[in-house]
Amino acid sequence: MAVPKRKMSRSNTRARRSQWKTTAVALVSCPQCRSPKRPHIVCHECGTYNRRQVIEPSS
Repeated sequence: MAVPKRKMSRSNTRARRSQWKTTAVALVSCPQCRSPKRPHIVCHECGTYNRRQVIEPSS
């Protein structure tokens, strides 16, 4: 198993970790009710997926 020979400096560690970024959640409008939803996920407002009713609406 590989083991580091020297302790990694704080600046090198932080420089490496600076590439860890989060991205904003992608939202699309539901074709049925036009509310924003995540792509490829059932709409929580109307309960449709791929223009079919798959669950009961939440409200």
